[in-house]
Amino acid sequence: MENLAQLEALCERLYNSQDSAERVFAENTLRCFSQDTNLIPQCEYILENARSSYALLMASSSLMKHVTENRLPLQLRLQIRNHAINYLAARGANLENFVSSSLIQLLCRVTKVSWFDDDIFRELVKDSMNFLNQETQHYAIGLKILDQLVSEMNQTTPELNMIQQRKVASSFREQALLQIYEISLQSLLGQKADARLKLQEAALSLSLQCLSYDFVGISPDESSDEVGTIQVPAAWRLVVEEPSTLNIYFDYYALTNPPLSKTALECLVRLASVRRSLFVSNATRLQFLTSLMMGTKDILETGKEHQKLDKWTVACLSLNNYSNFTGQVVMNSDYILGTGLNHHDNYHEFCRLLGRFKVNYQLSELVSIEGYGSWIKLVSDFTLKSLQSWKWASSSIYCLLGLWSRMVTSLPYVKGDIPAPVRLDEFVPKILEGFISSRFDSLQAGPLDDLSEDPLDKIELMQDQLDFFPYLCRFQYGSCSTYILNVLDPFVQAYMEGAKLQDHVFTSNLAILETKLAWMVHIVGAILKVKQYSGGESNETIDAELSARVFQLINVMDTGSYAQRFGELSKQRLELAVLSFFESFRKSYIGDQAMHASKQMYVRLSELLGLHDHLLVLNVMIRKIATNLKCCTESEEVLGQTLRLFLEMASGYMTAKLLLKLDTIQYITTNHSREHFRFLEDYCSRRRTTFYYIIGTLVFMEDSVARFRQSMDPLRQVLVSLESTPDPVFLSETVKCALIGLMKDLRGIAMATNSRRTFGFLFDWLYPAHMPLLLKIIMNCADSPQVTTPLLKFVAELVLNKSQRLTFEPSSPNGILLFREVSKLLVAYGSRNLALSEQDDVYTRKYKGIWLSLLILSRAMVGNYVNFGVFELYGDRALDDALDIALKMILSIPAAHILSYRKVAVAYFTLMEVILSKYIKFAINLDANTFLYIVRSLHSGLKLLDSNITSQCAAAIDHLASFYFEQIIMGDSPASPALFVFAQHVSDCADVFLEMYAKLKSQIIASQPMDRQQRLHQCFDTLMADVTRSLDSRNRDKFMQNLPRFRKEFRCK
Repeated sequence: MENLAQLEALCERLYNSQDSAERVFAENTLRCFSQDTNLIPQCEYILENARSSYALLMASSSLMKHVTENRLPLQLRLQIRNHAINYLAARGANLENFVSSSLIQLLCRVTKVSWFDDDIFRELVKDSMNFLNQETQHYAIGLKILDQLVSEMNQTTPELNMIQQRKVASSFREQALLQIYEISLQSLLGQKADARLKLQEAALSLSLQCLSYDFVGISPDESSDEVGTIQVPAAWRLVVEEPSTLNIYFDYYALTNPPLSKTALECLVRLASVRRSLFVSNATRLQFLTSLMMGTKDILETGKEHQKLDKWTVACLSLNNYSNFTGQVVMNSDYILGTGLNHHDNYHEFCRLLGRFKVNYQLSELVSIEGYGSWIKLVSDFTLKSLQSWKWASSSIYCLLGLWSRMVTSLPYVKGDIPAPVRLDEFVPKILEGFISSRFDSLQAGPLDDLSEDPLDKIELMQDQLDFFPYLCRFQYGSCSTYILNVLDPFVQAYMEGAKLQDHVFTSNLAILETKLAWMVHIVGAILKVKQYSGGESNETIDAELSARVFQLINVMDTGSYAQRFGELSKQRLELAVLSFFESFRKSYIGDQAMHASKQMYVRLSELLGLHDHLLVLNVMIRKIATNLKCCTESEEVLGQTLRLFLEMASGYMTAKLLLKLDTIQYITTNHSREHFRFLEDYCSRRRTTFYYIIGTLVFMEDSVARFRQSMDPLRQVLVSLESTPDPVFLSETVKCALIGLMKDLRGIAMATNSRRTFGFLFDWLYPAHMPLLLKIIMNCADSPQVTTPLLKFVAELVLNKSQRLTFEPSSPNGILLFREVSKLLVAYGSRNLALSEQDDVYTRKYKGIWLSLLILSRAMVGNYVNFGVFELYGDRALDDALDIALKMILSIPAAHILSYRKVAVAYFTLMEVILSKYIKFAINLDANTFLYIVRSLHSGLKLLDSNITSQCAAAIDHLASFYFEQIIMGDSPASPALFVFAQHVSDCADVFLEMYAKLKSQIIASQPMDRQQRLHQCFDTLMADVTRSLDSRNRDKFMQNLPRFRKEFRCK
């Protein structure tokens, strides 16, 4: 670098150039500043003398990288710290914001990593006070330093492990955090009457950082909107109890606009989450709660004047209830209910604040507050208005419904006399009615095309809201259920009347009717999901009344003209709602125990519909599932949910036993071709495997060979047809599609075998009659990965010994016979795969088949159902041929590609571990180049970030090194020729194996400063203390015991 001007020009190119080549050149040229610690003085020189802001940013970023990635000497870190703080004091007011932010981050990072190294690092708060005693620009810098310091202490740093991180964070919490929070409060008080928004924003941000601190080291999920109980230390008690603490945030909310008002509400949310035990008495806790309640009450009561909007904006707002007007989400003025709540950010945080009232406080405490009656009335009105604004407030309603749900569930636990009526019986029914009516209002918000934005399609958000519904509804179940039935009955009646028409007109009214029914069915399902026992038989009777309406609806859904509507979005929504209802009903009322405990449910269902027990209800469910699988091919979501429900029902032991009593199930398990289920016409669908897994699970539950063979007859017919197909016809698309579907189906059946007996059913059915077909497919379709991939996945499932299902009788040759067939398939596929040319999609055409082949071989070798010594004893090359072809396929892939494709890497390293643990004889007989390739690939695998791969590589190397140690170093001489060759192979890669410990030791010591090297020699001596030259378990344990001591001493000062 000739001069500073040239460096500044390079920095300008690095951050501003549109030419990627220029940026790469600049990055490569400037990289030395962030990699070479000897250039740290040059970075400080650049900070002192450069005029370009980008040069300053580069120097600051380079210093940050040095501090983060290197263990710099203490004096050098002190120098960086002092230089940064002096530089900010002298020039910070004139720096670009991104430069000052980078320097502040550098200052806070070096403070954190050196927190325990010198007292001066713990004086940063005191040094920041010097900024707060100066003009506006320096005042803002001081607040930013404290803000960044709290943030830095609250997040993980690469330089520190988890234990060190918690020690630093805990020390900072005890020594500085409360002081910083008090500084933020003082700044807020001082800036309250000041119009400088920059300082107000910085002070509010600092407060929020302090209140968001991880006080107890639980590492909360930052992606979640939920705030748990904040475990502030006892030393914070006086500050939190001080009335002005809450009042200052309410004042800032009233005085400012978003985003400042939103930040003020966030601070209030966290204060409302402070642990109850912080308050020493009930009186102080109630005083704090009173301040919170009165503050939120003022917000709800006080309206804010709004600027007049032009006609176009008003029209947009009235149409959509929301608009991105002037870059700010604004609520329709008809729905404005409180100060600043027409801004979406404020509104959402305010909903979160209301939700915290019942999370952290008891209902008796809320009721005891003077003014509770008017407050709960305002909250009720606010909730109703929010429900009406379904599109604008959909993500926030969850918090409000959670508040009401928690209040009604805690009402039975309120003991003693309460000073005021709770009034929940007055408001909860209105909220339920408001929720239902608002769902219907959403359907009238626009034309039919807008139904694609229905809240029903936001599954997770809808389920979150409906989770609270059963608690609210069962609070006054009689009146609430009457309202629901009054709403639902006309819809069901209208839908049943429409089923009588042969040619129903597909109008928007029908789509709206189906969507309304979908909402009501979802609501009924949500109510049934939570079964209430306190209400006794009366609750079951009401549950039966609601369920009967849904079953009536199900009876007509697929009749008449409705059978042609599976492609309509509204019909698909209704189908999903019915499936959700089935799932809830099954969990609450299906099963022997549930039936005996729910007699009134089935008594009432018998009176209404003739469904007198759970078998009849199950039959209704299965018939609906079968209808969906037959007819609903247009919706992948409906198919997926149908199969998921079917799988859950078949997977439960008791439910599966009940299903087998149904004639519908008997029909399905024997008639499962594409003529019966249209979705099977899609040969490439993954749902085929799931469907046949369910079929297999049910069939194997009967434990009958005859029943199994009867159920497999449709697949047998396909197998026989394909076996008789001439080879030239195998290449036709029709045959390929049939092969793809067959392999997916057989894989599903194989997955369902979970015992030795059931696997025997499948194996005896396949071998020897149908196994030649698999080889025929490989020989004719090896260049068609869409065919070979399902086949290889089926074989991989077939050879997997899960639950010891492949444990054959001692006299049975089935294990050997199975492996011989697998070996033939691998050799046939591998030889053809090697001949394939590398085209554009090399992974799909070659690599995918290779890693599946490696997976098959690995599973077969570790299954423990084959005595591989038999092959060598009788001269059978099945194992050797399979290993040879696997090795050839591995060598056909460039080493870089193995590491680049994760599935290839996992399969390869798994096989290497298996070979070196189970069949190391194969490895020691390899030629020198191949052996070196494998060893170096294992060495490369250790450097990957995938923990599973690194574990496999470490295990493989351990097997190889242990064999070398036991057979070569400690073995008896003379060694066999094979061992002699193996020893020569190891010596050829001495950089990997021989003297590795000495090499690693010297590298670690050389990388440390001179003043630490002598002590590190002593650390390594500690590591090897009492470790002998053997591989017995006691010696290994001793080394592992020494390792923590070595790590601790190594990291000490």
